[in-house]
Amino acid sequence: MLFTANKNKLPSPKKPDGTRARVFVGMSGGVDSSVSAVLLKKAGFDVTGVHIEVYHPPELECNWRDERLDAIKVCEKIGIPFLDCDLQAEYKKDVFDYMVETYKKGETPNPDVFCNKYVKFGGFLDFALKNGADYIATGHYAQHQFSKEDADEMLKGVDHNKDQTYFLWTMPQEKLQKVLFPIGHLEKKKVRKLAEKYDLHNQNKKDSQGICFLGHVDIKEFLAEHVRQEPGKVLNTNGTVIGTHPGVLSFTIGERHGFSIDPAHKTPDMPKLFVVSKDIEKNTITVGSKDILEKQSEQNTVLTLEQCNWISGNPDPNKKYQGRIRYRGTLLPCTLVAGPVGTWQAQFETPHAAVAAGQSAVFYDDDVCIGGGVIAATK
Repeated sequence: MLFTANKNKLPSPKKPDGTRARVFVGMSGGVDSSVSAVLLKKAGFDVTGVHIEVYHPPELECNWRDERLDAIKVCEKIGIPFLDCDLQAEYKKDVFDYMVETYKKGETPNPDVFCNKYVKFGGFLDFALKNGADYIATGHYAQHQFSKEDADEMLKGVDHNKDQTYFLWTMPQEKLQKVLFPIGHLEKKKVRKLAEKYDLHNQNKKDSQGICFLGHVDIKEFLAEHVRQEPGKVLNTNGTVIGTHPGVLSFTIGERHGFSIDPAHKTPDMPKLFVVSKDIEKNTITVGSKDILEKQSEQNTVLTLEQCNWISGNPDPNKKYQGRIRYRGTLLPCTLVAGPVGTWQAQFETPHAAVAAGQSAVFYDDDVCIGGGVIAATK
């Protein structure tokens, strides 16, 4: 399928019995979800704004009350009801604790992916359906192509700089059929213009950054609060001790900050050093130049994937797809083949650099996001 602008057609706002379809919109207080609510109301849906309350660790500064107030103000402005949805327990168990446990295993988690799976399109969707909603909607930059005959499809957002399908690959078909992405066919600048047109007070509000609902988090400081770590040794690729680090679990392959090199081992022509491997049992990291990292990455052409989800059916092993291993990462051609015990293997024609176990690999058929999995191993 070749990309065509605005595949993001909404379903009819009228149900077969003549009543309006009800949509619960996840309202973060930001401009994207606010404009989503406006567009749905303008389209004729019965819209309710919902603020999702999640767990916040006590050591992190949190502005959730301000975000909730912004959501309330938008709902009042456009004349729709407002509800609260308490998902603190779900977030604590399935996002926060998952993130901590994944780091403990020496892997690099992707909490935004699991926040979408268990909170926004898990607990929130359940809450909405139990309270009479026909659909939920969010301000994600993705497109939903409804189909009357075949499976629905999820496509990249028109604004490829904002496309968020990388974080949505866990969406199963039965849930996708209940989800609307009202701004997926728009560029971000157009969304802000609409917020200005409808005189929304948050039209110039900055985009949220960092981990889903937690914002910007210094991972090393976070782990210091929640995971016991011991300082360890930094090795060069010859095995010589050249420095120290605060704890091996807080590093990921390809990282170049957070460790210290002893002055005795520094030279004027020393290149920038990157983490090329780590040993959890010995509590050591090995660092090397970018050339060494890239040479090591030449082996990363086959990824073994776990916890896979294929949105519209299993991939065709004889077809060429494109895959990325990080948000906005380079899309590289690959094939997908089923492996043993529910795993899949992605065979890339060229290697990905700095592959980290625990991260998501997401795959596309041109602009259709077909699904993905969690990286378990590379070779």
